[in-house]
Amino acid sequence: MPMSPDFAAQRAVMVESQVRVADVTDYGIQDAMRVVARESLLPADKAYLAYADVEAPYAPGRWLLKPRDVAKLLQAIRPRAGERVLAIAAPYAAAVLEAMGLAVARRDEGDLAAPSPRFDVVICEGAVSEVPRAWCEALEVPNGRLGVVVRQGPVGRAKVYVPADGGFGALDVFDCSPPFMAGFEPKPAFAF
Repeated sequence: MPMSPDFAAQRAVMVESQVRVADVTDYGIQDAMRVVARESLLPADKAYLAYADVEAPYAPGRWLLKPRDVAKLLQAIRPRAGERVLAIAAPYAAAVLEAMGLAVARRDEGDLAAPSPRFDVVICEGAVSEVPRAWCEALEVPNGRLGVVVRQGPVGRAKVYVPADGGFGALDVFDCSPPFMAGFEPKPAFAF
């Protein structure tokens, strides 16, 4: 009889070998990642990927970020208990933030480009070629934060956007290369 995977042990190993070693020092994030059942967010035939160092597909055109990347992005947005979060195609980030005491609204389908109302934090687990302005405009002013990976070529940059002087500023956080979220790929350029 085949043995069932020990997902609790895999979670602990993930935090120790992928998250902590990537300079994720926020104990709240580490503790939440130790208890959130990442495998429950994946189709049964993909559950074995839950704690691997890969982007794990959970729906057509949608992936969970690598554990390291989602942890670093979460740390960069500095989540605080009680804040309101919009999780755009980000089921794992949403579950981690809920475990940390944040109120999370999920948006996985439909019009991902037009959120409302205003949120303290907006986070996305897929790469986008351009950040929809509506995502930035969904941030509470002046302390809102948007965490997203922006990618034009093979390597993307995880960025944190914040309201700044009537617009939005962005801080580059780290390099990563998750797949493009369906519908947010680069537009083809004109060529002869």
